[in-house]
Amino acid sequence: MSNDPSAPRPLRVGLTGGIASGKTTVANFFADLGVPVIDTDVIARDVVAKGAPALAQIRAALGNEVFSDDGMLDRKAMRKLVFSDERKRRQLEGILHPRIREAAVIQAQAVTYPYMIIVVPLLVESPMREFMDRVLVVDCSEDEQLSRLLARDSENEAQARRMIAAQASRDERLAIADDVVLNDAGLDETRSKIEALHKTYLELSNSNRE
Repeated sequence: MSNDPSAPRPLRVGLTGGIASGKTTVANFFADLGVPVIDTDVIARDVVAKGAPALAQIRAALGNEVFSDDGMLDRKAMRKLVFSDERKRRQLEGILHPRIREAAVIQAQAVTYPYMIIVVPLLVESPMREFMDRVLVVDCSEDEQLSRLLARDSENEAQARRMIAAQASRDERLAIADDVVLNDAGLDETRSKIEALHKTYLELSNSNRE
């Protein structure tokens, strides 16, 4: 990356969508095209890896019941707790989100490709919205979300509905979108949409550099 502060920087595209909407699938299609992908879910797993400083704060806030006997975070127990107690969920977010945001910004500053994809599931509610130049929303119906979530995570329906309800609504996500990928028509169609967006983002990046 150039040390010239006046040099044009890569375009930052924030990728978001509801739980089980297909964000990872879309991000992987961009990665297949050689686009750098910064995934805050991946960063989040690093932030709570065994021995990480955040774990002590999580234990103090949420209690021992969200930890397994070997000191690892029990994700299923944590989800059950925070999606049934909004105060606990806010406490967890207050611990994790600043660390995740800091790591994502550091990774973004190292990108030299014309643009990058930054996956932020809760972008509607996140201060990271202001870090993005453009927002791409992966969209599907709530019924499709529910079906995928039940199949993927083996949650019961009541818990799955709580997880969906805890996030911004579909309308709120679409309201911040510059681009939308409707991810309900099969992988080939989704891939073709990503290839078209790839060209668009390269063009936008190039125009910023002229």
